[in-house]
This record gives sequence, C-alpha cells and structure tokens, in this order.
Amino acid sequence: MVVAAPGPLCNRVSVDQDGPENIFSATTSVAGDRVTVVVTGEVDMSTADGMFQAATGDDARAATLDLRSVTFFDSAAIHTLIRLAERFPAALEVIPSPQVRRVLDISGLGDQPWLVTRG
Repeated sequence: MVVAAPGPLCNRVSVDQDGPENIFSATTSVAGDRVTVVVTGEVDMSTADGMFQAATGDDARAATLDLRSVTFFDSAAIHTLIRLAERFPAALEVIPSPQVRRVLDISGLGDQPWLVTRG
C-alpha cells in the first residue's frame, strides 16, 4: 500500500534554504512607546531572529508586527512570536497574512489575544 498526498505538500520550490533567494525584510517605525515592524517575505529559521531584533531594538514597551506581506512562516517564526509575547505582555499586536493565520490556527495559537485582524 502506498500513501501519497493528493498534491504537493509544500508550495516552496526548496525547503532547505539552498533554493531560490529567501526574500525577507523587516522595517521598523516608532511612535511613542510602540514599535511597529512591517515584515515581508519568508520568516523561517534563517530570518526569524531578524524579526525579533527589529521588534526589540528600541526601548519600546509595546510592539505591532504587521505580517500581512509574509508568504511563509515556520516553527522558528512561531517561536519568535512566543518570545515577543513574553517580552511585551499585554502589549503585542500581530496582524497576520492568510498564510501566517493558517499556521497559527493549525498550531493552536489562533485564539491568542495578540492576534488581530485588519483589512
């Protein structure tokens, strides 16, 4: 008996970091005591720390992560969100892309108070 997925399990060309260029950016802005980080591209084990550093680089007491332009989000990225939730208790806001939202829902984090939906 052979068990096979009905289609590709991953929409990435390469999962092992040796494939096409991993496009990632994290742009920060600060207003008062809140840092806002707009993240684009893929957040994975090679870029998740960059997202963390961008969110914690200033002396902000609150953080907003705009992940609406994130196309890939793995377990390292989830771990980074947990670290940020610990760093900014009751002061973290995460605006997910559909891809990020799906990963968070599957991982059981879809009901976290820091997860918000915006248009």
